Amino acid sequence: MRRRCSFTPTLKLLLAALLAATMFTAALPRAYAQGNRCGAGKDLIVQALEHAGPQSSPSDFEDALQLLKRASAVCGELGDAWYYRSLVEAHLGHAAVAKFAADQAHLLGSEAQNQGLQPFVLATPAGPLRRGIGSSGQPGGESPSSSGATPAIAGPVQQKWALVIGISRFSDHNIPQLNYTASDARSFATLLTDPTIGRFPKDNVHTLLDDQATTVNIKEQLNWIARQAKPNDMVVVYLATHGTPRDTDSVGQLNYLITYDTEIHSVDHPDEDALYATAFPMVDLSSAIATRMKALRTLVVLDTCFSGGSVKNVSHVMGKGLTNASPSPAALQRLSEGSGRIVFAAASVEQESLESPTFQHGYFTYFLLKHLRESKGMMPLTQVFADVQKEVPAQVTADNPRDDLHQDPVMDRSSDEADFALGTPSTTEAAFLETPFP
Repeated sequence: MRRRCSFTPTLKLLLAALLAATMFTAALPRAYAQGNRCGAGKDLIVQALEHAGPQSSPSDFEDALQLLKRASAVCGELGDAWYYRSLVEAHLGHAAVAKFAADQAHLLGSEAQNQGLQPFVLATPAGPLRRGIGSSGQPGGESPSSSGATPAIAGPVQQKWALVIGISRFSDHNIPQLNYTASDARSFATLLTDPTIGRFPKDNVHTLLDDQATTVNIKEQLNWIARQAKPNDMVVVYLATHGTPRDTDSVGQLNYLITYDTEIHSVDHPDEDALYATAFPMVDLSSAIATRMKALRTLVVLDTCFSGGSVKNVSHVMGKGLTNASPSPAALQRLSEGSGRIVFAAASVEQESLESPTFQHGYFTYFLLKHLRESKGMMPLTQVFADVQKEVPAQVTADNPRDDLHQDPVMDRSSDEADFALGTPSTTEAAFLETPFP
């Protein structure tokens, strides 16, 4: 007769713990593989949104649809892939499939669906001409809007809002630290709230520095501005950190902004799936500005793609396997879609935004702060940019006579009419200043 084993309660607990540990260990490779697949799936969503925007052609939407189908196939739990697919299908006139995709998104708990994001609808009407200013100072990157509408004209400034982000250090120590990005952001926020220059209410300027600047926090703060800002308000978004292309083996279009909690796991051979899963997609910033910001005076400042440490001629400042990138003309145009949009980028595509040990600032932010201070914030932004655009490359060359270093800031705006002064008082402040004191 075979006897059954009789376990004491202590032994039962021990065996249960061992069994749970074994099951957890066995599940790790599966969970890691699933995380990798979902990282790749998230990047496919990003690619789809890069293809299709508010002013894209039907063929662009067809391309986006194929990418979204692949995203949901790669990772079945990506509710956002189904949600964006529902929007694309509806845009293409596939009502029945669009409803099915929307139902799938609901079942999977799509964050984008819960927030009601509409990445294919501009928050402000598009004007007839969009114009960028290149490193030569001449107009470039012109393209007619699909709507042909007249740009909306803003009334007096009602309120002013800003989100200022600067990241010098990162939770993943494989990502090289930066010297002055956090202090650049702090200085910019201080200038905005200076009652003699920026004239922004302090409570309306939110600053995220280093460990505060996680991907989730950045999304939440962009949502905060989108909820608060009205058409006659002014919005400023400033961001200083590393930027990287999708293809980390070569310099290319800026696809991801490196946040504090971005993971790459290895400096020489970065885990792209981890990057896709944890970094902040550039297209999310573009979508927030173009489709959620109703303010008809909106400035975006991108001081991204940095050379860490002392200024030196290096092309892979983030290590052998991770390359920095500046915004491409297409990315700048995407940010400036709508009316009243102005976008400053610290460097042209395939250039680095350099840091100066002498100024203890990034070159671009240093001269931007300088000219805003000198004009007390009352110079139109296009004129401020023209001065900055002249001084940055000249100073970079003067400081590095033996190195072949170049930095040429670029600007894009939604139309020729898009211009305003950062220090324009709001109606609330103007009324206070005009009220006679007893």
